[in-house]
Amino acid sequence: MARLLLVVVVGLFAALGAVPAQAADGYRYWSFWQRGGDGGSWAYATQGPSSARPDDGDMIGFRFAVSEDSNDATRPRGMADFAAVCADTPATDGTKRVAVVIDFGTAADAADHRTPPAPRTECARVGADASAGEALAAVAKPLRYNSAALLCAISGYPESGCGDKMSGSVDAHAAPKGDGGDGKADGDGASGGPSAGLIGGLAAVVLLGAAAVWQARRRRA
Repeated sequence: MARLLLVVVVGLFAALGAVPAQAADGYRYWSFWQRGGDGGSWAYATQGPSSARPDDGDMIGFRFAVSEDSNDATRPRGMADFAAVCADTPATDGTKRVAVVIDFGTAADAADHRTPPAPRTECARVGADASAGEALAAVAKPLRYNSAALLCAISGYPESGCGDKMSGSVDAHAAPKGDGGDGKADGDGASGGPSAGLIGGLAAVVLLGAAAVWQARRRRA
């Protein structure tokens, strides 16, 4: 009976989520985003910076953070639109202007947990057929890529590493990601631990089980 009670209690904890799941792997990298010049929400780019061809008046964004995948990636912060970023850069024939937002992330995202450079915006004037990568290079050198053409560093940040895998990256995901601007918010503010109601319910199960064990022993006596 005691063994059965233990199995029931453990099963309830697992079913109700009181037993913590194994932390998922994350990757520390620069994510690439796009949005229209008139504002709106950032959209995760479906092409790499070397392939995407923004139009005159478009915005591109880059955010350094620890993420599991594109669904978990954190958007660049800041609400500046194209008009604000490129206000001092007039249009000229044969070129296009692209607003570039560069967000170096937070200390929680940095490998050494030091405070990174502040986010910044730049207006890139490039050729009419220039890629997003060329627009970024025009305003944020030096860039660093790996052998697979993955963007590893913008303006020399970070100094080393490229898409590093963070096994069980609990510390990175515990830090708020929606800290200003329109970055992605973190859930609904729940702590992730068992609630008082859940603990009370499990305690009741334990008491009922203990009573059953006592009754069984009494009958045998």
